[in-house]
Amino acid sequence: MQVHIGCCGFPQAKKKYYQHFGVVELQRTFYQLPREKTALSWRAEAPASFEFTLKAWQLITHRPSSSTYRRLTTKLDENKRENYGSFRPTDEVFEAWMKNLEIAHALDSEFVIFQTPPSFGPTQKNISNLRAFFGKCQRDGLHLGWEPRGEWEPKEVGRICRELDLIHVVDPFVCREKAGDIIYWRLHGIGGYRHQYSDQELKKLVNILSKSKKEKAYVLFNNIYMWDDASRFQDLWEALT
Repeated sequence: MQVHIGCCGFPQAKKKYYQHFGVVELQRTFYQLPREKTALSWRAEAPASFEFTLKAWQLITHRPSSSTYRRLTTKLDENKRENYGSFRPTDEVFEAWMKNLEIAHALDSEFVIFQTPPSFGPTQKNISNLRAFFGKCQRDGLHLGWEPRGEWEPKEVGRICRELDLIHVVDPFVCREKAGDIIYWRLHGIGGYRHQYSDQELKKLVNILSKSKKEKAYVLFNNIYMWDDASRFQDLWEALT
């Protein structure tokens, strides 16, 4: 199995990060997409084998009432604000995705993660929006992953992901993935962001991956100790393989 290990964001200087890990999940792209020129410069400064995954722009997944919009620098037409978020099949959401796709190409990315807020629950309207968006959106060969939060049942998420050709993105200490030919884990800390994973907890993850029949996995840490935890997990995996 190819296991790509890293962090959600850069907890250290980029140059140092590139020397330690082979992948990063960009968080900045959720709040505000960078300019294409900026994304190209990030790609150019990283090693050729380095991989960028990215979190989809909030204009696609989150409603304008979300507090995360405070970090949005793109000015929205006040008359069209309600057209954004929740995968609504509107011109505005699809335009946001095309801009997102442009940045993914500039970074030579292979994977985009759509994380939905707890307020995006398992209603018929939201499921209909998911079908409308992912049934129509241009993919250009990208792997698309969905990490739902809130009251979604894992089995239902798996069914929807299989229907829409999505990777079920999970925190493995919360639930296991129910769909997709790739494992994509986002480790948010057991009980919260300030959790530091024990060696025993990290070894549990190594054991799960070592028994998997899938060919590729991403393991991204998103807790306050992400640098240390990702480094220790990488040492454990390399010792095994």
